Amino acid sequence: MLVLGDAHANDPDRRRALFAAYRASDADVAIQAGDLYYYDLPELTYFVAGNNEDFDVIDALRHGRIESSDVHNVRLLDSITVDVEGVTVAGLSGNYAPTQYEKPRRALVGERRRHFIRADVERAKHLGDVDVFLAHEAPHGTPVDEDYDVGNGHVDDILRALEPDLCLVGHHHEHTESAFGATRVVTLAPAWESYYHLDPDTLELARHETPDA
Repeated sequence: MLVLGDAHANDPDRRRALFAAYRASDADVAIQAGDLYYYDLPELTYFVAGNNEDFDVIDALRHGRIESSDVHNVRLLDSITVDVEGVTVAGLSGNYAPTQYEKPRRALVGERRRHFIRADVERAKHLGDVDVFLAHEAPHGTPVDEDYDVGNGHVDDILRALEPDLCLVGHHHEHTESAFGATRVVTLAPAWESYYHLDPDTLELARHETPDA
């Protein structure tokens, strides 16, 4: 199973790097941790929305309204679970804004559509057995190098409720490994630097350098 961090694939160079990662991995299915920003992909890809996306596409995926030649082989993990090669995968789409959190989804317009809301978090907390959880926001204790305190309490709450074996995090463009309780947490390097293979039997994650496009 291919695992990808942020892609920002609206940029042509980064889109070529994304496709190079797909070719190099030779996987039949992928999971991706947000800021994908390109939705016509060579293999079926389950992803969480990040804070940089085409939010018209994200809205359509939320509501099952996609009919476009530009959107192919993508499935949004919007506080749902899917079975991927025998692994139960779930995800929380979006990032956090305290001013938007209590609003209903219909009240988020324009760029504010990038955020998750309380309803998304509550739905995620009741998903049941989950092996791998994807988020664009990191839980507390994640050792990324930022000039602010990293960690979102709502992601913490989801991990406490679900206790997945593995949490994969985007957004920070840096590979780190840590733990939140019993959950192994990996922040993913961006797709133009690295791609990963996830063993569905052991959940071991192997990192590889993305080849030149």
